[in-house]
Amino acid sequence: CPTSDQSENRTSRCSQSGAGPARCILFNVIYLFILVDLFFFWIVTSSFRNHSYMLILLALTTFQMPIVFLRFGQSKLYRSEDYGKSFEDVTELINNTFISTDFGIAIGPESSGKVILTGDASGGSGARIFHSRDFGKNFIHTELPFHPLMQIMYNPQNSDVLAAISVRRDLWISKDFGETWKKIHEMVCVVKCNVTSLFGVFLFSDDKGVLVLRKSADLGVNIKTVAERIYSFGIGGRFLFASDMIRAIHVSVDKGETWNMAQLPPVGHEQFYSILAANDEMVFMHVDEPGDTGFGTIYVSDDRGTVYSKSLERHLYTTPGGETDFTNVTSLRGVFTTSVLVEDGSVQTVISFDQGGEWVPLKKPENTKCDSTAKDPEMCSLHIHASYSTSMKLNVPMLPLSEPNAVGLILAHGSVGDAISMMTPDVYVSDDGGYTWLQALDGPHHYAILDSGGLLVAVEHNEAKPISEIKFSTDEGQCWYVYKFTQTPMFFTGLASEPGARSVNVSLWGYEDALISHWVTYTIDFKDLLTRTCQENDYIQWLAHSDDISDPDDGCMLGYKERFLRVRKDSVCWIGRDYIVTKQPTPCRCTLDDFLCDFGYYRKENSSECIEQADLRGHDLEICIHGKKELLQTNGYRKIPGDKCEGGEEPERRVIDLSKRCVSNLLEPQLLVRMHLACCILLTDKSTSHSAPITAIVIAILLTGVVFGVLFVKKYVCGGRFLVHRYSVLQHNAEANGIDEPLDTDVAEAPKNDFHDDSDEDLLE
Repeated sequence: CPTSDQSENRTSRCSQSGAGPARCILFNVIYLFILVDLFFFWIVTSSFRNHSYMLILLALTTFQMPIVFLRFGQSKLYRSEDYGKSFEDVTELINNTFISTDFGIAIGPESSGKVILTGDASGGSGARIFHSRDFGKNFIHTELPFHPLMQIMYNPQNSDVLAAISVRRDLWISKDFGETWKKIHEMVCVVKCNVTSLFGVFLFSDDKGVLVLRKSADLGVNIKTVAERIYSFGIGGRFLFASDMIRAIHVSVDKGETWNMAQLPPVGHEQFYSILAANDEMVFMHVDEPGDTGFGTIYVSDDRGTVYSKSLERHLYTTPGGETDFTNVTSLRGVFTTSVLVEDGSVQTVISFDQGGEWVPLKKPENTKCDSTAKDPEMCSLHIHASYSTSMKLNVPMLPLSEPNAVGLILAHGSVGDAISMMTPDVYVSDDGGYTWLQALDGPHHYAILDSGGLLVAVEHNEAKPISEIKFSTDEGQCWYVYKFTQTPMFFTGLASEPGARSVNVSLWGYEDALISHWVTYTIDFKDLLTRTCQENDYIQWLAHSDDISDPDDGCMLGYKERFLRVRKDSVCWIGRDYIVTKQPTPCRCTLDDFLCDFGYYRKENSSECIEQADLRGHDLEICIHGKKELLQTNGYRKIPGDKCEGGEEPERRVIDLSKRCVSNLLEPQLLVRMHLACCILLTDKSTSHSAPITAIVIAILLTGVVFGVLFVKKYVCGGRFLVHRYSVLQHNAEANGIDEPLDTDVAEAPKNDFHDDSDEDLLE
């Protein structure tokens, strides 16, 4: 089974694993031949019936031809109930209506069975939708009284509730799954829904061009203003964020009833903030550096989302496209990777295993050599290609991939050297959450995780060369085997597997004739390979974050150890859909590794010691929380939000109520100047004097900023960029379902290739 071009070390491992040729080619291939002219959408929905799973696939093909000011188009809809092994033409269900190629399909939350197709109506002032409650088996059509501006959104808690913004910027709500619609507001720029409740917020422009934030907890029956004169907003976990016209960020943990000012460095209008990730415990925030530098600083919050500490300097964040490599590794808690821009202009990858407490380079894979960029041929690191590389048009067909139920697994393209190489990347695999890596495949590939990590598949990426083979691994990427699935090579264009990585089916599509563009799909069922169900003796216990089991503190991360049951690498068996990740947590004693650097302190690279920021020495740290000023006394450390350690080291940290009022309320525009003045003098020097002239200058600057800010919004209202989350590239289908970015491994979300939304780039330029 091992191919001749595999490294000697890997070949040795493959031979020891016991996998033989008889296990390599033991499955059938059934393919479908369909005609697709221009666009091909592959939509996957799953259902559970009679204790057995059924996967429904919908394939939408469209042909569109613009002639002068007119547009002619045709759509075909196909449906499969057997993982794409056979398809039925069901175009008559949509009355041969042309479906929008931009945002025409909206799939409901998992297993809801709901599908919405948005198409053109013949005449009239609105559009037409087709909605299905039975996984596309039947559709009902409804004429809309408006033209949607973007994809119709589902309420994450009640999929019968839909929201849409029209091309006229009106907000429409349906409470009966699209049968009837009601306009609840005009001039709406953005609408978001909280995933934990029926609480929605939206941004709209008043008649003076000022942006106002409003919320509704009862689907538009009652609407309440929660912030005025703001620049943008976002939701992350239990936190609601809003930035005002002077670019300060305010945070609310009670749905906008009260606001606290985030303790972050101020930014100018050529800079921005961006929420990289957020959940109920903490927030990762990027703060841009002045000028067109292409980098900034990552700050991490406390559990109130208010006090922020410096986590990583020189964080890569390109200004033109807003690209960042920040990635949540969903297969192991607390793990994140991103890139830094070094002073020589090179890009390097770093990883954190403790939610941003400390960042270190990735270890060099044992079966690789440093490339020509390395100054020392023995000392180099692995560097991961992510969003920045794809924005630079490098030959990187897929972003890093991990799945919550495939514990510890990561697949990614990368290079080994002093920095990311511009040469053709290879595929690397980690089976322990990023601590160690293995070069798995030469050259770029499309890849997928199947059967909860028990099966990996990959297809070589070469746009100029047709393919006829698929590669697969049953031992977490150590040994790869090749299967030829067709005698007629095809030009490969895509690979799809069921979201959640629980199935053992994968579909490939492409075209066999470059001139006629006849599309062909192949569905490969690996159940014929994994003929045996995994038994108890196929699993072994694995301690996460572990490198020395003789150390009593080995594996302690964020305050506790976690043991998992994982399938042995030499067990070729079927894990199955019902597999649930089992965790055995054990609390640990507190050490300095359980603490972040406090506000005003930071860690140097490869150091665990928190050092006071030079620009804050000699200053009192005063914080405005819920309208009361507090004095922070700290030795430089505060516990990482979500850390569950017990006893041990407890660095002293006190918060003193100064019994003074302060202002952080976006509902009182008349206090805007005083509010920002309070922010500007939040860090007061103990020996300060002659503050009156400075105060006058600050007030003048702030008033000028307000005037120019209002003019800016009037000019660009609803057309600018907004404070949103930088979503993890490792997650699938969650944005369409209204799921926010998690910092743990319980939720999945959309890859950035499939979804793009402006950052706050909020707060933008």
